[in-house]
Amino acid sequence: MYAKYFKRVLDFILSLCALIILSPLLIVLTIVGAVAMSGNPFFVQERPGKDEKIFKLIKFRTMNNKKDKNGKLLPDEKRLTGYGKMLRSTSLDELPELFNILIGDMSIVGPRPLLVRDMVFMTLEQRKRHSVRQGLTGLAQCSGRNAMSWETKFNYDLKYIKKITFLGDLRIIFKTVKKVFNQEGITEDGMATAADLGDYLLYDGRISQEEYNKKQEEALLLLQNTSSRG
Repeated sequence: MYAKYFKRVLDFILSLCALIILSPLLIVLTIVGAVAMSGNPFFVQERPGKDEKIFKLIKFRTMNNKKDKNGKLLPDEKRLTGYGKMLRSTSLDELPELFNILIGDMSIVGPRPLLVRDMVFMTLEQRKRHSVRQGLTGLAQCSGRNAMSWETKFNYDLKYIKKITFLGDLRIIFKTVKKVFNQEGITEDGMATAADLGDYLLYDGRISQEEYNKKQEEALLLLQNTSSRG
């Protein structure tokens, strides 16, 4: 009953209340972000949501758009600014996702929305994580955030979708808040951002370069089809 009927109602009410209460902070971060990033303070990216329907996730930008002499973006660790590190360590970069929750793209609690280029590398079993709305936080995040293997993250996601309860969601929220305050598990050791699933599988020898390239093309085609429909 909770997962089917009440969870979405609570998501709408709580995200609306949060947006109203946090509106002064959102305005300040928008202004400061525009200055710190020398332009648009928001980062919008297409992610697969419930039933693998692709939506536009919005966050505060944490990396600049600096490029090398050939016009290619610099590596993430070189584009991640001090301001961006602060946003990530406090999870303030996630606040705009409250708008995604309000309109129904996301839920407060659920598997985190990953990249389309991650989804195409998942097994059919792992892709079951998209049978529910993706969340601002989830069981994997309150259990370690980015500081865990891809397989462990997916196991937590699949465990969550098997039994969604109000008390379970409440526990996840409280555990996540504790993680944020302690700034635990923000990124993998020695990395500015977590490695993509495809890169992880390639480096670990799980897939060939040919398989990797084919899946990347599949992800690109999905994004192109979504853009053409939009």
